[in-house]
This record gives sequence, structure tokens and C-alpha cells, in this order.
Amino acid sequence: MPTNLSLFSVTAVLILASDGSRVLAKYYNPPHSTTKSPYPTAKEQKVFEKGLHAKTVKTGGDVVLYDNHVVVYKAESDVIMYVVGGLDENELMLFNVALAMRDTLLLMLRNAVDKRTIAEHYDMVSLALEEMVDDGVILETDPQLILQRVTKLPQNDIPNIKDIDLSEKGLLNAWEFGKKHLAEKLRQGL
Repeated sequence: MPTNLSLFSVTAVLILASDGSRVLAKYYNPPHSTTKSPYPTAKEQKVFEKGLHAKTVKTGGDVVLYDNHVVVYKAESDVIMYVVGGLDENELMLFNVALAMRDTLLLMLRNAVDKRTIAEHYDMVSLALEEMVDDGVILETDPQLILQRVTKLPQNDIPNIKDIDLSEKGLLNAWEFGKKHLAEKLRQGL
């Protein structure tokens, strides 16, 4: 059996609803690869997802072989999270990604990992997945670090509390500044 020495170990990360519909899907193809992606079109991706869901919805396991791929999955509430890799990928490594995804979402969404909550926080969930896997390369599997990177505010946008003048003169300056800009916007017609 050939040894896989590539960093590109994840083919896809999927979150499907309990009815098999797509909640979130990211398919990866190594950027410098000469081989074509196994699911290049949305139609082929949907067929793969429907078949995968049909195979895994009734089984109680965590790992399955499907369509020449190792698929690791975790069910949570009304969604199933999948991590798809090639046949020669390490199942434990893929399983760690699935656990990291589940645990990160549990922390981020305050234990409300369901279809509706994921849709409401789609941007944060997508960023968390990008912190875990980028172009098929596993970057991080520690949920605390992933959550910290996703929810951390940019430091240059937050004014330092020491720089804010809370004296009477400072507050009057802020009031005048706001009043001036409001009057200017009203003159321009908002």
C-alpha cells in the first residue's frame, strides 16, 4: 500500500441536517495537485452527500468507508458533522478533526449545535472550520485555540481605556464632536 506523505489529508468537511440537506460544506483540492477533485460540481457533491447520509444515518458507528473515502462523523442534535479523507488517511487524525469541530461548535454556540443555530452563526462556524482545515491541510484541533482565534477582536480597533478622556472637558469635546457630525449628516440628508 502506498504511503501518503502529503499534508493535504482532508477531502471535505460537511455538516448535514438529519434529513440529509446541506447545512455547510467545504470541499478541498490540493492547490498544486495534478489530479482532479473527485466532486468538482455541485451536482456530484449533492449526490455524494445524499449517499453518505443514507449510509450513515442508520448506523451507530463513527467511521465508514464510502465511495473510496474514509469518512468520520459525529451526530449532534439534528445535524451530522463529517470529515472526509482519502482511503490511505489515518482515521484517528480525521476523527480528531471531527471531535475538534464538534467541541468547538459546542463551545462557540453554547451547547446549541443544531441546524438553526449553525445557520444563524454561519460566519463564525465557517471561520472556525477555516481555522481547523485550510485547503485540506489540518491546522489545529484544539477547540479552545480555535475559539480564541475566531472570537478574538482586532486589537487596533479597540480604543485603550487609558486614552479616553473622561474629564468634564473630554466629555464636552465628545459631545460637540457628535453634535457637529450629526448636524453635517442632517444637512446632507442622511
